[in-house]
Amino acid sequence: MPYPFFGDDKSTVARLLATLPQTGRLAWIGQRPARRQPLVSVPEAQAITDAHLAGDHARPKAGGKRQITLIQAEHLPAVAGFLGLPGPLDPARLRRNLVVSGLNLLALKGRQIQIGDEVLLDITGECHPCSRMEEELGPGGYNAMRGHGGLTAHIARGGTIRVGDAVRVVQVAAPAAE
Repeated sequence: MPYPFFGDDKSTVARLLATLPQTGRLAWIGQRPARRQPLVSVPEAQAITDAHLAGDHARPKAGGKRQITLIQAEHLPAVAGFLGLPGPLDPARLRRNLVVSGLNLLALKGRQIQIGDEVLLDITGECHPCSRMEEELGPGGYNAMRGHGGLTAHIARGGTIRVGDAVRVVQVAAPAAE
């Protein structure tokens, strides 16, 4: 159920959850060429329907909820600040595939988004940090990432994505009036 209280058309929360008019931008794409290897920043990538990003070592199962990972650009300086590091973090250090700016990713849970003209992603849940964040960011890296780990998604329709592509929420029909 994507929206709590969605059947109650009088619910303020339902109306607020249904309103997300912003358009974001794909700010960065990263691929992991091999297990435990650094991510490589690429200007474009091929998202394969119900699979993964071409060129990424991850091979999630068909129908999986974690076929691609996203993180919000606006969280990169916050995580750096929690660790006392200068400037925003290099997104490759956080091991996510996509960085999106200008759109609150947490508001997308349970929704579908479109990237560019082709790709549709079903946002499936939060991408919690793992112990690798301690290795990558140093002591406190795991806790600095808590609440800032981004989201996981299923690739509903593949295609080419490019840095700079628009990221839009696919509109869902509003609840019917009584």
